Amino acid sequence: MLYMFRMLLLALHFLLVGVVGLLIGLLRPFNPDNSRLFAHLYSVPAAWIMRIRVKAEVGPLWDQPPGCVIIANHQSNFDLFILGQVVPPRTVAIGKKSLGWIPLFGQLFWLGGNVLVDRGNAYQARRAMQATTRTLRSGTSIWIFPEGTRNPGEQLLGFKKGAFHMAVEAGVPIVPVCVSRYSQRLGLNRWRKRTVIVRSLAPIATTGLTQQDLPALIEQCRTQMQHCIDHMEAELDEA
Repeated sequence: MLYMFRMLLLALHFLLVGVVGLLIGLLRPFNPDNSRLFAHLYSVPAAWIMRIRVKAEVGPLWDQPPGCVIIANHQSNFDLFILGQVVPPRTVAIGKKSLGWIPLFGQLFWLGGNVLVDRGNAYQARRAMQATTRTLRSGTSIWIFPEGTRNPGEQLLGFKKGAFHMAVEAGVPIVPVCVSRYSQRLGLNRWRKRTVIVRSLAPIATTGLTQQDLPALIEQCRTQMQHCIDHMEAELDEA
C-alpha cells in the first residue's frame, strides 16, 4: 500500500515539475543553468517522498570550475532523484535520443541544453560528440554515465570511451562521482529513512594526454570509482 501511494506521489510530482519546468524552459531556453535547476526541482521533493537522505560529500565537484567531464555510476531510473541534488552550475548531460520522446521530461531535457545522441547512427553520434567537445571548451561541464546502461550490481561495468575521448580532446579534467548502491536498499514499501552517499573524487587531469592514453585513463577512473563505492558500502553497513 505504501509503495503504491509513493509511486502515485512520484508520478504527480514528475508531472508537476514537468509543467513548471517547461514554462521556465520556454522563458529561458537552452540556458546552461537550466539543467541544474530542473534536476533540483525533480530531486529534492522526490527524495523526501521516497524517504531518502542524500549524504552529499562532493566538495571536489563543487570546487571544480565549470568546463569538466563528470562521470557517475548509473543504477536505476531513480538516479535523477538522487544525483539531481549535487549537479553543479553550468552542467548539461548526454542522453540517448529516445529520452526526447518522454512527455514533458523530454522537452525539459532538450530545453536544458542537454545533448541527445542517436547511438544507432554513428555519423550523428560523432557530430554530437564534436559539438559536446566545443561545449566543454566554452566553460560548460558535461555529465555522463560511462557504463552506458543501468547497472544495480556490485561491480561497475566496462566504461565506454566517449566521455574520456571528449575530455582528452578538450583538455579538461574528469571528475568522478560515486553513488552508494541505493537500488538494493530502497524499500519503498517501508517508512524507515534510507541513507544514500554521493561522493566525488579529486579531478583527474587530462592535459597532455593523447588518444593512446585512453585505456589507462579509463582503467584509472573505473578502479578509483569501484574502490570508493565499496568503501561507501562498508560505511553504510557499519552505520
